[in-house]
Amino acid sequence: MSLRAFTNSVLEGLKGIFRHPLVTIASITTIFLMLLLISTFVIFSADARYIMKNIGQQPPVEVYMKLSGSAAERDAITAYLTGDTEHVLSYEMETPEQNYQEFKANLGKSSSILDDFDYNQYLPYTFRIQLTDPGYADEVVFNLEAMPGVNKVMQERQVMVFLTDASRWVNIGTGVTFLILFLISLFIISNMVRISVYSRANEIAIMKYIGATNAYIRLPFIIEGAVVGLLSAFCAWGVTYIAYSKVYEMMMSKIDAGSFYAILPPASLSSAIIVVSSLTGIVIGAVGSGVSVRKYIQV
Repeated sequence: MSLRAFTNSVLEGLKGIFRHPLVTIASITTIFLMLLLISTFVIFSADARYIMKNIGQQPPVEVYMKLSGSAAERDAITAYLTGDTEHVLSYEMETPEQNYQEFKANLGKSSSILDDFDYNQYLPYTFRIQLTDPGYADEVVFNLEAMPGVNKVMQERQVMVFLTDASRWVNIGTGVTFLILFLISLFIISNMVRISVYSRANEIAIMKYIGATNAYIRLPFIIEGAVVGLLSAFCAWGVTYIAYSKVYEMMMSKIDAGSFYAILPPASLSSAIIVVSSLTGIVIGAVGSGVSVRKYIQV
């Protein structure tokens, strides 16, 4: 196809948006509603993964050193945890005295029974470790247990397994639901565009008889559908962003931003929503239009 023919097709596609305003409005509304559902689910999925990730960092891996452990062995543990930034989010070393004070605090009014307790003789140094992802627990525990001076490594195994499985199912659910919504949107918009194509069936037949190629006939409809999809995407993004901002303000008014119940701020989701909505809207509009016009170019 020549540049001139391509330019004419693009112009015809843009004119087609205004040629049938009611059909255009109906198409924009249909794609908008579908993209609104998709955007809402994208936000829900992102928040679910964010909360799961934060919860996964809560159950710590606890390392108990041997009572006879040396400072060099503790330094080796510290060096390993500091260097493994891929798996280790943060860690804290607690001395025997700190563990002693924590035990006393947990006893409350009965803490006086530990007043003469020799914590240096009976309590070890410990490390409390938070992971970047619960799925790394087995690997980190294996490495720590192999290090000298380590007496025992404790982890909340069942919690870690649950969080890993839950994260995987959230990701699978996100993909499956997105695909279902995409196919529904594609089906609906292809039927909406079919009305516009039907009104121009005679014109398409004449163009076909005088030698116009299938691509030349189809391209204006694809351009029209893509533009309609893009307009719908911006509408869906605007409504979603405003609505989510209100929900975020309401929910986070009583929740600390550092809590694992916190959700993602609107600004961090804005770019993802506009990208997903735009790409999905353009593909739905373009493919739906291309599929609809296919029947009428088989002359």
